[in-house]
This record gives sequence, C-alpha cells and structure tokens, in this order.
Amino acid sequence: MKKILIIFAVFSIVILATSLLTGCYVSAKVANKSGAQLWGENCNRCHNAPAPGELNNDNWDIVGTHMQIRANLTKTDVEKITDFLKSANN
Repeated sequence: MKKILIIFAVFSIVILATSLLTGCYVSAKVANKSGAQLWGENCNRCHNAPAPGELNNDNWDIVGTHMQIRANLTKTDVEKITDFLKSANN
C-alpha cells in the first residue's frame, strides 16, 4: 500500500511540474498574432461580435475588460484586440 501511495505522489508531482512549466509558455506563432486575427478567432466564436466602428473607444475598453474575464483572454490579447477595434474610430 505504501508503494502505491509513493508512486501516486511521484506521479502527481511530475504531472503538476509539467503543467506548470508548459502552461505558461506561449508560442511565438500565438504571440505574434495581430489584434484583427485575435478578434476574428475569439470574438465570433460565441456570438456575433460588433464591427470595429460600432462602439466608441471607451466602450471598447469596457467590452475588453468584460470579455477578458468571460472568454479567459490574456491582457496582451485584449489590448491587441481593443487597439484593433479602436483603430476604426481614428
């Protein structure tokens, strides 16, 4: 019984360490995506996203904060997406 517990503990530690080391890594391919690409891939996944010119810049900031939480987006991705959406208002 002790051997099984030791094996289970070691296995759990290896799984945890692996997930911690690889879970924070973002590939260059993902990191180099533009705001337009991220908007197209993420925002239309669950709903019909508003077009870039539909809201003003303040509203895009509010939407970005809300969707960062709801869609589990990174802060960097939200900044890229909102910058893209705001560019239609300039």
